[in-house]
Amino acid sequence: MDVFEAVAEPSRRTLLDLLLEGERPAGELVAGLPALSQPAVSRHLRVLRDAGLVDVRVEAQRRIYALRPTGFAEVEAWLERYRRYWSGHLDALEGHLARRQQAGDDHEGEST
Repeated sequence: MDVFEAVAEPSRRTLLDLLLEGERPAGELVAGLPALSQPAVSRHLRVLRDAGLVDVRVEAQRRIYALRPTGFAEVEAWLERYRRYWSGHLDALEGHLARRQQAGDDHEGEST
């Protein structure tokens, strides 16, 4: 499954949000999604792992999950195009508003 499909599902996004706070054992992640069964959470974690978004390591009998920062590179690259688009449009809006403000200041002293 690709990264975009993986993050499209709300429960998987919740798991990613939980992992933003740091690595967590699977049991804590299951507790963070009380509406889902343990097997359902495990399936979501497998999808995230297969998409390259999380890493897992075994510690004794626990599976510890952590975000894999490099897994988000594809999403970051896609979002960057939109950041540039909006940045340009917001810069243009800022310029327009500044010109209007200046024009208003120039006419403020005039009487009608």
